Amino acid sequence: QVQLVESGGGLVQPGGSLRLSCAASGSIFSIYVMGWYRQVPGKQRELVATILGGGGTDYGDSVKGRFTISRDNARNTVNLQMNSLKPEDTAVYYCKQRIHNGLGVGDYWGQGTQVTVSS
Repeated sequence: QVQLVESGGGLVQPGGSLRLSCAASGSIFSIYVMGWYRQVPGKQRELVATILGGGGTDYGDSVKGRFTISRDNARNTVNLQMNSLKPEDTAVYYCKQRIHNGLGVGDYWGQGTQVTVSS
């Protein structure tokens, strides 16, 4: 069984920074793409950023130049450094990892962490 645990959310003022982390544990043979998504009530979950096993990255248009995704393969962890935060970044942030658990490949999601940007 695979579990993803997120940390690092909270309340921050506009212009501030936060760092999110998501660690996978359990039966892990290999991890492919890792990513972060966010969702606000009444809207669809949207892509924030993804990172491939080789390090290639992709970002949603609204966060380009402000957010940076990284991964630590030794710790099965994906991080999201969020700078210059805006009120419209307020959302529940979810990590997703595509993992081979020894039997097959599946997408696993974290429980979500709230990020609130407000003065």
